[in-house]
Amino acid sequence: MDEDVRNVVLGVIATGVSGGFGWFARTYLWRRRLRRKQAFFGLPTGSDCLFVVNRQMGGSESSVHRYDAFALLEISALIKDCGATVQIVVHDTARQGFGDRTEFCVGGPASNTRTAAHLASMLPGVRVDQSAEAGPDRGAIAVGGELYRWEKDAVEHVLLARLATPDRGRPVFLISGQTAVSNQAGARYLARHHETLARKYGDRPFCLVLKVVNSAAYGPDVTELVADVTEAARRPEPAAI
Repeated sequence: MDEDVRNVVLGVIATGVSGGFGWFARTYLWRRRLRRKQAFFGLPTGSDCLFVVNRQMGGSESSVHRYDAFALLEISALIKDCGATVQIVVHDTARQGFGDRTEFCVGGPASNTRTAAHLASMLPGVRVDQSAEAGPDRGAIAVGGELYRWEKDAVEHVLLARLATPDRGRPVFLISGQTAVSNQAGARYLARHHETLARKYGDRPFCLVLKVVNSAAYGPDVTELVADVTEAARRPEPAAI
């Protein structure tokens, strides 16, 4: 009987030790992933960030397209996971510099003046056709000698960029799509692939062109990486359309 009791006690102790090590390992891995996420987004616990919203094309100055609102929701989950808070501002009221806190800027330059400023100052090799008239190049993105056109409900593109100041201050995440759907697609891609992006780029800037396929059928769900245009986008030479 004493032998049986001892075996039971040893079994309980072994189970407790094993469970303790398992809990410690899971906690360690969770904390390491959290630190990497916080470092990539520049969002340590207790920090705050800026979300710059655009205006709905064809709408009033204060209206936001529902897909752009969905983009905010996609990013809000990331911000919450990092233990940070967010301040939402309209693009034409965000008159401040960058680097002091992380910024998420959503919308193309035609609907977001903040995007236009970021493209001009940090991605001078990118040009976006902002003509109001219908045509094959309307909304097209030109960078690195390539032209990425918008085909309504069939093919849409979005620039996803992580921009940083020379002193490696807090980053700016730019999501500049040709449509509101592509804006949400860019936000969703960032949410789903931030670990891969962090492993590849760390805290360095990058600029990617993503393609949204058949949004009429799939919405923002089917998104493909087309090109890494980081070097071409940062060159001061203009890319002509």
